[in-house]
Amino acid sequence: MFPSIRRTTLAAALLAGTVLGGLSLVFAAEPGAPVNPPAAPLPAHALPDFSALVTQVKPAVVSITTQFRATPASMETETQDELPFPFSQMIPHQRAGERPGGEARGSGFIIGADGIVVTNNHVVKDATKVTVTLDDGTELPAKVLGRDARTDIAVLKITANHKLPYIELGQSRDVKPGEWVVAMGNPFGLGGTVTAGIVSAVSRDIGSGPYDQFIQVDAPINKGNSGGPLFTQDGKVIGMNTAIYSPSGGSVGIGFAIPSDMIRTVSAQLENTGQVTRGYIGVEAQSLTGATAKALYLPENAGALLAGVMPKGPAAEAGLEPGDVIQSVNGQKVANPRDLALNIAGIAPGREAHLSVLHGGKATDISLKVGQLPDDRQASADAAAPAKGPRIGLALAPLSLELQDQLDVPDGIKGSVVRGVEPGSPAEMAGLQPGDVIVSVDRHSVTSPAETVQAIRGALEGKSRSLALRILRHGTPAFVGVTLGGSQADG
Repeated sequence: MFPSIRRTTLAAALLAGTVLGGLSLVFAAEPGAPVNPPAAPLPAHALPDFSALVTQVKPAVVSITTQFRATPASMETETQDELPFPFSQMIPHQRAGERPGGEARGSGFIIGADGIVVTNNHVVKDATKVTVTLDDGTELPAKVLGRDARTDIAVLKITANHKLPYIELGQSRDVKPGEWVVAMGNPFGLGGTVTAGIVSAVSRDIGSGPYDQFIQVDAPINKGNSGGPLFTQDGKVIGMNTAIYSPSGGSVGIGFAIPSDMIRTVSAQLENTGQVTRGYIGVEAQSLTGATAKALYLPENAGALLAGVMPKGPAAEAGLEPGDVIQSVNGQKVANPRDLALNIAGIAPGREAHLSVLHGGKATDISLKVGQLPDDRQASADAAAPAKGPRIGLALAPLSLELQDQLDVPDGIKGSVVRGVEPGSPAEMAGLQPGDVIVSVDRHSVTSPAETVQAIRGALEGKSRSLALRILRHGTPAFVGVTLGGSQADG
C-alpha cells in the first residue's frame, strides 16, 4: 500500500556521537543464551561533567541571522509549511518606510580557521542577507558558498582579521546507540545553549529525502538549534542538529542530526565548487515486501525493485527494466531504495558501476557508466509495498488526452485509469486509488480498460492468486501487488 504522507512536524535536530564519557561495559552471551547483565550490582559512577568540553568548543559555535523579503501572509506560509525543518525561529518585523520583511535565527559552527562555516540549508535558504555572530559577540557578514537541499547542508564564508577557532569533524560511522552526546546552538535566539543526552539510534530514515541516514538523539533541541553541532567527549563533531519530531513544536526528546561523514563530503564540494555532484543511473525504486514480492515471484526484502526506468538513462541503456531488482552495487548490498540511492550517489559520474540484478527472476550481473544526477531528479524514490488483499475490485476508464494532462501522465504512455475502487476490496487493501493509471499487469503492457480486464482475468485463471500491477500515480511509477481470493475480476 502506498504510505500516507508524513504530516508530523519536523523541527530542529541532531546527529549522535561517539563515546561521551561514562562507563563502557560489554556483556558477552553464548549463542541461544539470554542477554542479561551480571547479577552483581554495577559499580556506581557519577554522570559525566561536560563543562571542560563546552569551554573548549564554544568559541567555534556561532549564531546565524538571516534576513529575507516577504509579505506578512507569505511569512506565515513559509514558517509553517515550506520549511522542511522549521527549526529556525521566524521573527517577522516591519519598519516604517521599508517593505515587509522577516528575520530567521539559526546556528552553525566553524570548520576552518579561514572562516568556513557549516549550517543547514533551510537556515539560509532564500536569504537576502546572512550575518554570523561569534561567541564573543562579534557580528560578521557571511557569503553563502553553496547549498544542498537534498542533504540540508549549506556552507558559508566569513572574513575576520585573524585566524578563527574551528572544530574538527569526527567519524560518525563509529557512533553507537547509548553513547553520550552534547548539542550546542541558539534556541529561540537566546544565544549559546548546551544540552546533553544519548544516541537513541543511527541511520534513521525520516522521509526527508533519498539520502536520509540521521542519528537520533534524546538531547533537548528546540527552534533555533538548526545547524548547531553535536559533540563527542573528545570535542569532535559527529553531527549537525537538523530536525526534531514534535507534535507540539517543542522538544519531546526525539531529535535528528546529519552525520559528520556526510557533512565532510558535501561541505568539501560546496566549498570548492558551490554544488554537489552525485552519481545517477535513472531509475525509480521501491521496497520489495509482501504482496508485491509474491506477485512478482520474488523473495521479500531481495533488494530495490525498479518501478521506473527513465528513457535514455544509464540504466535503460544497460538493459535494466521495470520489475528488475537491484541487489548490490559494486559489492555493497542493497536492501532497499535508500541503500541504492546512497550507493549510486557516492559513485563519481563517468565511472563504472557493477550491479547484481534479478532480471526476469534470474540473477545476472550488469555494468553501466554512472551519469550525473540532474538538479531536478533523485537517484531513487521510495514507494512502500502495498498491503495484502484477497480479491480485486476496480472500475476502469480510458486514458483520454484530458485525463493524461490532469494526471501528469507523460506523452506516449498508454493504459487505463482507475475510475473507482470497491470499498473493502483487494484493490483498496492494496492501496489502489481513483486516478491511478494501470500500464501493465504481471509485466504485460495494457493500453485500454478492455486489455486490463482481459489480463486480470487471464491471471485469475492461472495458479497464482497474486497480481503485479504497474501503475502511474501523479506521474510517478510504482508496482502494486494485489493478492486475489476470488475467480472474477471487475476490471
